[in-house]
Amino acid sequence: MAEGEARRLAEERRDKRAGKDFAAADALRDRIRELGYEVVDTADGFDLQAAQRQRVRAEDVESVLGAEPRYDFSVHWIVQGWPEDAVRGIAGFRRHGPDAGVQHVIVDAAQTDATWPGDAEVVALDQDPGWAAARNAGLRRAAGRIVIVVDGSIEPSGDVLTPIRETLEDPSVGVCGPFGIVTDDLRDFRDAEGPDCDAVEGYLMAFRREILLTAGLFDEKFRFYRTADIEFSFRVKDQGLRAVVVPLPLRRHEHRMWANTPEDERARLSKRNFYRFLERWRGRTDLTVSRRTP
Repeated sequence: MAEGEARRLAEERRDKRAGKDFAAADALRDRIRELGYEVVDTADGFDLQAAQRQRVRAEDVESVLGAEPRYDFSVHWIVQGWPEDAVRGIAGFRRHGPDAGVQHVIVDAAQTDATWPGDAEVVALDQDPGWAAARNAGLRRAAGRIVIVVDGSIEPSGDVLTPIRETLEDPSVGVCGPFGIVTDDLRDFRDAEGPDCDAVEGYLMAFRREILLTAGLFDEKFRFYRTADIEFSFRVKDQGLRAVVVPLPLRRHEHRMWANTPEDERARLSKRNFYRFLERWRGRTDLTVSRRTP
């Protein structure tokens, strides 16, 4: 699939070069590279070759957030180990939804050199910079109108794209997902019945792409994943937008990072992250559902 699309773009690029439209030809070369191929000009036309994946620092990943979106959805995966989980999740999306209009972005922070789906965009990092920085490296490549941040423990068992799109058609909704939580005091959180909630958990959360330009990316001081989703949700709500629970057909598998982190280390990292959240949002109970004025 990816090779066929790359070849089609290469043929279009050949025609642009023949017409001396070199700016358009260069843009097509970039799109071909995103598919994992290099086009080499020859006397007879061109050769198409699989590109060698270059590892980059997270902070050096080029952002496309200022460009016009090219997809309906941009689905984002982070691999800090266990690449098979992301492969399983992508297959689930494709079984139960369209391929067209969906960009899958995989951040390989574990140097796995796995065999990824051919048309996924892979951001290969030279080292693991921590959960939030790695997430942000992938989010800079978001070319979809709607961005879905998803964990490898999640596998769609039905159509998840349509409910997400319909929910985000409401301009008052800033972030949505199937796992919402609420709090009365910013310290103790519990599952939310919905539809409104105080935060959407990062197992799967979705938002319009422009949120990344207004609320910002994830706080990169969160090297461990816990509470980074709550902090991001509060920044979205601070824009005057709602966090909403949307039921989705999903299977939940083991959360590998949680299961493979020693219990005492999990507790230490989780506590440090939660204090970081409180440092910024302490006292902002006005953002919670329980304090919202009807």
